[in-house]
Amino acid sequence: MAAGSLITRPGQVQYGELLLGAGTPYRWRGITGWEELPALDSGTVARSDTHGAFPGGLLAQARTIGLDGLVIRAPQGSVGAVVAALNAGTVPVEDELPLVVWLDDRGPLLAHARATRRAIPATLGYRLGTITGGAVEFVATDPRRYELTERTAAATLPMSEPGLSWPLAWPLNFGTSGSTGALTTVNAGDAATHPVVEFRGPVTRPALTNLNTGDAIEYDIPLAADDVLTVDTRAGTVILNGTASRIYTATSRSVPEQTFTLAPGTTNLTFRAAPGSNDPTASATVRYRAAYW
Repeated sequence: MAAGSLITRPGQVQYGELLLGAGTPYRWRGITGWEELPALDSGTVARSDTHGAFPGGLLAQARTIGLDGLVIRAPQGSVGAVVAALNAGTVPVEDELPLVVWLDDRGPLLAHARATRRAIPATLGYRLGTITGGAVEFVATDPRRYELTERTAAATLPMSEPGLSWPLAWPLNFGTSGSTGALTTVNAGDAATHPVVEFRGPVTRPALTNLNTGDAIEYDIPLAADDVLTVDTRAGTVILNGTASRIYTATSRSVPEQTFTLAPGTTNLTFRAAPGSNDPTASATVRYRAAYW
């Protein structure tokens, strides 16, 4: 099931295949940790010879999200089934699940999280089909929130333009424009986002350079026509054809994968390869989502 596919209106939360909020038996009164900044680890160091400190880096911790004031309403004869569905949807899991929250006119945003706490008070109202004071807590190890729709940008290797056709004829024919190997991404959020980069052969020593920062990822590997080298900059992995790690092929000018990010706004990138590697079917595709704090 696609992330957020069940959500239809503001006031709803989808976790995996469980829908909570407006239009469901599970209503919540408040959500914490969603619009707040996550806790930050600071590298700031106090000055030893004067007032103040040397500013250091700020790294966000995991984001904790709480649905508070959970109210469950169901007919007396089916309250058990409704509670069981909530229980089944919030069991401990190994891998994080999509957590989509739609609060307002900005539309839904996505995080990946796991349910870590659940409280369903068994008071007198339980027997009557109305349970109040419940809560569910989620923890997202990546504290950023993302747009639902994944964006893509792609480019082929630079190709020279054919120029004028001889003998000259009117109107002048300059031929089709050659590829420049350039691509542009737009991160509409306010946080840097980690892209997934796919290099497709045939190409030797594929490289992608961020022209805004000068950072590059480059791999000294030949790719055949059917090969795909996938670089997940969030996970820091380089995988050939979905199975084999090739992170050791990174060249000396390649930055650590997890530092290759797309800042908020427009980023200009170029796809290049080893001299002589100019097959027009080789490509680089960048997949990413706008990210928000």
